[in-house]
Amino acid sequence: MPVVPTGYLPRIVDDEVDECLETYGAVEITGAKWCGKTWTARKHAKSIIYLDEGQNLSMAQSDPKAALVGDAPHVIDEWQLVPSLWDVVRHEVDDAGGKKGLWILTGSSTPAKDKVHHSGVGRIGRVRMLPMSLQESGDSTGEVSLSSLFDGEFAYASCEMDVDRLVALCCRGGWPEAVGVKPSRALRIARDYVDATTEQSVAAKGGNPDVARRLLGSLARNLGQATTRKTMIRDMYGEVEGDDVVSPATISNYLALLESLYLLLPIKGWEPPARSPKRFRTSPKRYLVDPSLAVALLQMNERSLKGDWQTLGLVFENLCMRDLSVYARAVPEASRDPVHYYRDDNGLEVDAIVEDAAGRWGAFEVKLGENKADEAAESLLRMRDKLMRNARARTREPEFLAVLVGLGERSYKRSDGVYVIPVGCLGR
Repeated sequence: MPVVPTGYLPRIVDDEVDECLETYGAVEITGAKWCGKTWTARKHAKSIIYLDEGQNLSMAQSDPKAALVGDAPHVIDEWQLVPSLWDVVRHEVDDAGGKKGLWILTGSSTPAKDKVHHSGVGRIGRVRMLPMSLQESGDSTGEVSLSSLFDGEFAYASCEMDVDRLVALCCRGGWPEAVGVKPSRALRIARDYVDATTEQSVAAKGGNPDVARRLLGSLARNLGQATTRKTMIRDMYGEVEGDDVVSPATISNYLALLESLYLLLPIKGWEPPARSPKRFRTSPKRYLVDPSLAVALLQMNERSLKGDWQTLGLVFENLCMRDLSVYARAVPEASRDPVHYYRDDNGLEVDAIVEDAAGRWGAFEVKLGENKADEAAESLLRMRDKLMRNARARTREPEFLAVLVGLGERSYKRSDGVYVIPVGCLGR
């Protein structure tokens, strides 16, 4: 069987993988199960070993170096099943005399810290994958480029997006296996995903599947909120007290567990000074890694989602944060965590701040309908004016302000300078 997969849909991280292969001796591609890591790895590889297939796992456990054999770049799929492989690869990179692009490691969970003895810095590059954005799945024209917005370039574009199609995209999600599948069947993939994750992946890490499912349900109910542990516990168990109710410390442990499985998309707070303590003190907002998981956890479908516009708005916001996270990582000079949110002490809030390592930034407000553009633009302008008011702070002007809408047909620039961009036109 050829290594390069037939019918591969190009992914935005392909360029990042190529860059890492030219820079490091090995590359690790991480992300949630089913998001396409293995296919992307195969796209860049000449050989592969699947550790979860046949006798490969037992072989690698007894002789890790045997898993490294193959034409370079050689893929070791689900490497975290044998955590010692990390240190073996690191040593082999050191002994390779500066050769680049030898191995690609793919993993859908993070192994326990005590199983890996070295960070791999300088030897192993890291690429984070998310489920497919709308541009990658062919559901956005991509004509309005996020990277171009940072360069002051804006494209007037149009797309077709009505409520039926938008709801279908939220239910289908960005799973490569779901592209081309009708939403009702694709949503089953998301439900099966939740079942498999809680009953198998969580259990394999020593977690309780019921606690994990309850917590995921609370996160789905509070999409995009900096929800407290106490609120999560109340969502999970109501007002019940006793031994069956988990503690806030346990919630923290389960949040870390779910992040190690790449199920969550945490968005940190933002202040303009790079060293501002608010960047580290502000609680993160949490989204699911894909909007379809939220729909599945809330036990909804296309019909019920169309009948609940408030929930649809939150699920759509989750879709936008997924796509912005994909596109922002492709911006030249992108930082490691390029997407944040803004909230001041007076309640002024902006959904997404995209910032690069050079300190340039732009802001998005997310609205389901274009009829909310005035309200969104007002928030964006208020934030900009507040930040620019203090000249001594030397805050940089934003490169752009934009309202990202679900139900819109054309991108345009308002008289106040704020862009209105349909999600079906946005791309890298």
